[in-house]
Amino acid sequence: MKNHNSNKVSYILVADKISILFKPLQKLTNSSMILNMLFRVRPQKSGYFLLFLEICTSFSVFMISYPIVSCISDHKHPLIHINRIFNQRDTFINLSTTTEELWKQPDGLGYRPCLNFSQNYASSNISSGIKNRFLMVVVSGGLNQQKNQIIDDAVIARILQATLIVPIFHVNAVWGDESEFSDIFDERNFKETLKEDVHILSSLPSTYISKRPVRAPIPSNVSEDMVRTLLTKELNKHTVLLLRRFDSKLSKILGPDLQKLRCKVAFHALKFKPWIENFGKKLAMRMSGGHPYMTLHFRLEKDVWVRTGCLPGLGKDADQMVISERMSHPELLTGRSNNITFRERYMAGLCPLDAAETTRLLKAFGASSNTRIYWAGGTPIGGEKALAPIRKQFPHFTNKWALADGDELQHFRNKSSILIALDYIVCINSDVFMANHGGDMARTIQGHRAYFGHKKYITPNKKKLVRLFMNNNNQMNEKEIDDRIKKMHIDSMGSPVLIKTSKSHMDVTAYPAPACMCSSSITQTSI
Repeated sequence: MKNHNSNKVSYILVADKISILFKPLQKLTNSSMILNMLFRVRPQKSGYFLLFLEICTSFSVFMISYPIVSCISDHKHPLIHINRIFNQRDTFINLSTTTEELWKQPDGLGYRPCLNFSQNYASSNISSGIKNRFLMVVVSGGLNQQKNQIIDDAVIARILQATLIVPIFHVNAVWGDESEFSDIFDERNFKETLKEDVHILSSLPSTYISKRPVRAPIPSNVSEDMVRTLLTKELNKHTVLLLRRFDSKLSKILGPDLQKLRCKVAFHALKFKPWIENFGKKLAMRMSGGHPYMTLHFRLEKDVWVRTGCLPGLGKDADQMVISERMSHPELLTGRSNNITFRERYMAGLCPLDAAETTRLLKAFGASSNTRIYWAGGTPIGGEKALAPIRKQFPHFTNKWALADGDELQHFRNKSSILIALDYIVCINSDVFMANHGGDMARTIQGHRAYFGHKKYITPNKKKLVRLFMNNNNQMNEKEIDDRIKKMHIDSMGSPVLIKTSKSHMDVTAYPAPACMCSSSITQTSI
């Protein structure tokens, strides 16, 4: 930890030019005279001015509105002016009452799901060569990390022509969830969907139970050829191979058929248990109530701030908690954030958008006080204080705990995978989705929404947003800020991002077109 980061100062932020709005609550014959007196008060007499305001409000003569005041640490916003996030000319954010612009869906360019495997792939007999060849895997992390690993495991089993044993979930100390694959996913659907691609068994045959599996560590970003080179000989020799904590190390650059297999596993084979699907859809219906709604993956938990190297800016205690955790576990800090300061991380767009910044962004996209917003995520550091700015502007801001009836969710408090699955279902059924920070869940939802119709998915350009917030200096009015935000996101609303999978390192499960999708102008068989 560098020394210049150790001296942290926090400030109470007020607008550069305070404009106070007076709204008469009583009809007074001398109201104009009172207002004249107020506006002639000199700075030297500010004490009398404040006393007079207090008397007026106490007797309900006036309702006084004033600019938003906030407490922000200097390391979070190094150049401090509240109007860089909110323009202080307006007492409160002037949220538009019309939200048609927010709900407008992107142009999907006619793309639809389309998994046309080559004749060579389709004609290959997966039952040949799989006898006495078994691949066991232990997946780790949160639910979406586990899903990514399972996708890779299925592809590796296909490459090796091995029987895949249903993945084992490693119990992570952070989540403490002891759920197994069959507790979360529809195992029958998993096997049935992939029956032409990968041979899958629930467990090792009894004749191999006593056989100790051999661990087969592989490097990151491993190619199809490298998988064969490293693992085929070991598999033939030992019969049972174990991939442990395999954190999606398979290369994103694969042949067309294997890319399609990725999509088939991600979007068709890995379905949640029917009761989880039904429960999630029930929450989505409650959220909608017959109206459009948006979902926000709001990542403000302690571990997010620790891993990003950023600070929440919620006061000394919260910041110190994050710093202490990071110093105790330096390995948690992501590599690209390791050698730069808090300010540099923030300016580079590497930090999560906080509630105030997210609110300003949503306002520019047309969100109003009537907009229904579902937020997915864990408890933010700072609790309700961290959510206060967005709750104030959007009264219909809620989550699964508020939507659930009675004790519907009480049995799942220690089942993080089920809770994440419910969030996921509500998110993929929403009209608009946005994440305040990246991550496995955001990328997975992005790919799902793209694959099934390119439903609107907003990707905040945090680097440009930060510069706009920091450098405005009250030079632009609200409409100009809105226009600037919309312009910088014109290509970030969920339209197809077409990638050449033979050259790109972008994950096809996040960007499924055109590898797993066909344009409507092309006649092909869709899945």
